[in-house]
Amino acid sequence: MPTFTNNPVNASRLSKTLRKHPSIFGIPFLLIVVGASYGLSTFTQTRYDLQDKKVHQVNKEEELGLRKNKRQFDIREEYFKLSTAQDENWESKRIPRPAGLPEWGVPPTEPEPRSKSS
Repeated sequence: MPTFTNNPVNASRLSKTLRKHPSIFGIPFLLIVVGASYGLSTFTQTRYDLQDKKVHQVNKEEELGLRKNKRQFDIREEYFKLSTAQDENWESKRIPRPAGLPEWGVPPTEPEPRSKSS
């Protein structure tokens, strides 16, 4: 025998009604959820409208106004600017060699002859 019985001794009318017709609780709950969704959609639409006002497309007149003051781009001119900028600050510096090292580096060593040890 189970510890708790399924049928309480003093069941209320509300619990009996909900047990017979569970839609009495479910339908109002679903109506509240759907209604709140439609109610909150106006707030979310307002949010997206404000963001849309911040970012807008530039029409042709504004685009032409922006290009009036712009300097024409020439790749050759930029190349010459960069090449002269590199030549101005360049200086040749000699790295000191370690003591005892000849001017042209270490001469190659001759391989040692193999000794025949059998």
